[in-house]
Amino acid sequence: MFLHKNEASTPVFRPDPETSSSRAYMKPLPEGLWTTGICECYGDAYNCLFTGICPCITMGQNSEIINRGEIACRSASLLHLASGVVLFGWIFGSRNRTKLRQHFSLPESPLPDWATHVLCMWCALCQEHRELRTRGADPSLGWEGNLAMWMKDGVTPPIVVPGMIK
Repeated sequence: MFLHKNEASTPVFRPDPETSSSRAYMKPLPEGLWTTGICECYGDAYNCLFTGICPCITMGQNSEIINRGEIACRSASLLHLASGVVLFGWIFGSRNRTKLRQHFSLPESPLPDWATHVLCMWCALCQEHRELRTRGADPSLGWEGNLAMWMKDGVTPPIVVPGMIK
């Protein structure tokens, strides 16, 4: 089954701003665009500072949501920490960024995913965290916590829209 172009570019879930616990982060979402720029860390100073001090925890929180709970926050954090020690953390980070873009039909910008994580991993992690928050997921709650929140709010969790097979 193939989706029409306009169906594939719409966000997969839309929380109700009146009842959602994340309403402070909600605004009309641009379809197929990042909601914040790569260098807009000032929009969430706490996350910026936290990621600057311990990026592996932000990576773990983001990863648990992006991977739909298949990778626990602790495991993803340790994997990022272990791979980052030998300068290969960007591989794990860029794969998560690619999955996040697929969830929400986002463009690969400002650079390819791998280059974004190589050149400024902290900015990329912060942007991904903000994107998840803006689109209705709270990475600090974990996957199970978000499922409970979405069920309470009557929202369906994000799904990856399958691409065309060549």
